Amino acid sequence: MFNEADGVQEATAFAIARAKVGGATEVTADDLLVGCLRAVSRFGVVEIGRAVIDLELLGVDWLHRADAAKGKVSYSQAVVDILDRAAIIAKRDGADKVRIDHLLVAFAGSDCAMMAQLQTQYGITSASWRAAAAAMPMKESPVPAAAPEAQAATRAYLSPEEAAAELGIHVQTLRAYVRSGKLPALRLAGERAIRIRREDLHHLLEPFQPEG
Repeated sequence: MFNEADGVQEATAFAIARAKVGGATEVTADDLLVGCLRAVSRFGVVEIGRAVIDLELLGVDWLHRADAAKGKVSYSQAVVDILDRAAIIAKRDGADKVRIDHLLVAFAGSDCAMMAQLQTQYGITSASWRAAAAAMPMKESPVPAAAPEAQAATRAYLSPEEAAAELGIHVQTLRAYVRSGKLPALRLAGERAIRIRREDLHHLLEPFQPEG
């Protein structure tokens, strides 16, 4: 069974490590899809409907954890779009966080090259992919007793998760904005945790200009 912590985080971490090992400067949609498949695999195999996907055929060493190499990478626009789509799917599903099944569903109908390869090789359709993701056993992450939404709505400083929820985007998208310098962030003294000023979130918004 999977929850947000051992699914989405594992998938994104593996995708980042895969991009670094390959010497890339950006995490691609292919990297993220491989990370998702590895996160939900069992003994290197993923069942999507009637299709049985062998990660070894995709060049994935499923027995070993991918330790990130040195260097910095950013998310490609394709990855940002998929993460944002996953956030929308999670909201429609009534979930308070993006789970690994939401992230997998976000790939259905995408322009990801590896997704197209899987569809051709295994005869996977958008419907069978979504149905397989819906059938995955899930467990909810523990809900903290403290910090209710009413209190978060009045705080001047937000965690990345709270700031992402405020904007209606995926937390990894927000972290990409912080890394690129689009969104200012502050670090707690002596800790790795960061906080974002609520008022700085408005700098990410710009007037919509209708075409024509």
